Amino acid sequence: MTLKERLKEDVVAHMKAGNKTELMTVRNVLGEIGTREKSGKTPVEYNDAQVTALLQKEAAKRRDTARIYTDAGESDRAAAEIAEAEIIEAYLPKALTRGEVETIVDETIAALKADGQDLSMRSIGAVMKPVTARVAGRFDGKTVSEIVRTRLAA
Repeated sequence: MTLKERLKEDVVAHMKAGNKTELMTVRNVLGEIGTREKSGKTPVEYNDAQVTALLQKEAAKRRDTARIYTDAGESDRAAAEIAEAEIIEAYLPKALTRGEVETIVDETIAALKADGQDLSMRSIGAVMKPVTARVAGRFDGKTVSEIVRTRLAA
């Protein structure tokens, strides 16, 4: 089952259960997905990676809005935004720890060296491509890049 199908099924489940906040949040996310799919010259069908990226942006947007509400003294509105962010984050894959990402980077570098590649700072792209594919939105890309750079510099 795709992530989008799961979201659609959960709309029905939240409707039946009477979970208003969850229902509204999931509907809003599905609406955003639909809008993005239809925008542009030709409609596209989002895959799980694209839906995951959109969910991450939506959760981050709500957390940012919650911070703004907190700074403005609107704790009720901030709590509502945080609740929505947590609902969205429940659909995201489990985040990786820094140690797990470092292990993935080390394994990738070892595999590339085993294939006979001579790795230097110039080969950051050769390392980043497979690492990014394995990490796939479960860890901050900028931090992944920093880890790769430090490993290649060593």
